[in-house]
Amino acid sequence: MLKNMSWLNEPRDWSLEDGVLRAVTELRTDFWRETFYGWTTDNGHFFYQPTTGDFTAEVIVSATHTTRFDQAGMMIRADERNWLKAGLEVTSDAVQISTVFTRDFSDVSMAPIAGVPSEVSMRVTRFGAAVTVHCRSGDGPWQLLRLGYLDLPATVDVGIMCCSPERAGLQATFRDLRIGPPISRENLE
Repeated sequence: MLKNMSWLNEPRDWSLEDGVLRAVTELRTDFWRETFYGWTTDNGHFFYQPTTGDFTAEVIVSATHTTRFDQAGMMIRADERNWLKAGLEVTSDAVQISTVFTRDFSDVSMAPIAGVPSEVSMRVTRFGAAVTVHCRSGDGPWQLLRLGYLDLPATVDVGIMCCSPERAGLQATFRDLRIGPPISRENLE
């Protein structure tokens, strides 16, 4: 699957081998629009493929988080004003799971991670204009992090993202990326 994907803001240092994507972030990269900080940036790294209709996308993420706002995870993107990103992020001096919905303005929610797992599974699902975000550590149960509204066109870009707003050099690893039919609505919780 990863071989048919494209980059938005391709990092200089990345590799794809045996279904594992490794990427190193460039200096001061991020996806954010206006809210609280008053600035807009759209220069984070996003490796994606166009996907039409409802879907579920999953990936296993790990990264060398050391600096505030270091991020690695998943993204659904219609354009620079309408998107979702979710993944591991350093905030409040700890790696947490962040979810950002952007509908002209970005919002963010944070959830702590039990323990300090070396990697986390992320899952995003589209049900029309509703999008869900789940995560889990190891083989544990999926935890619903967010259910939100995101008015999207029929075809959107879906994939993995990483960025480091306050530095360069976050090393992110993504494996077992799958994009397929949406999970059952009964599996939301």
